[in-house]
Amino acid sequence: MRFGQKGKLSPQYIGPYEVLERVGPVAYKLALPLELDRIHNVFHVSMLRRYRSDPSHILPVESIEVSPELTYEEEPIPILAHETKELRNKKIPLVKVIRRNYSGKEAIWEREKDMRIQYPHLFGD
Repeated sequence: MRFGQKGKLSPQYIGPYEVLERVGPVAYKLALPLELDRIHNVFHVSMLRRYRSDPSHILPVESIEVSPELTYEEEPIPILAHETKELRNKKIPLVKVIRRNYSGKEAIWEREKDMRIQYPHLFGD
């Protein structure tokens, strides 16, 4: 689990954080805030992304609440769209949701059944 990303193939990025020093040829030490002090602060370059300045990227650090297990909950805000994926012998209803602190480009498709169980308040039924 990377910062609460259960079952996801690609990690989500948090930050930006200042690079303090280079540790070896492919690792960097970052200046993490006190809220993330239980996380090891040396990262491989494959886990980092180059930062391009954008005023809309400014997020308050206190909005990330890390639990003692070093995970955090990403709450979906709205449901953007509904779709039904048709396979050979079954249909899977999907919903497109956006998570808090993410842009519209980062909206993802989730199974409607799972979303109804975890977040029933998003459905006005």
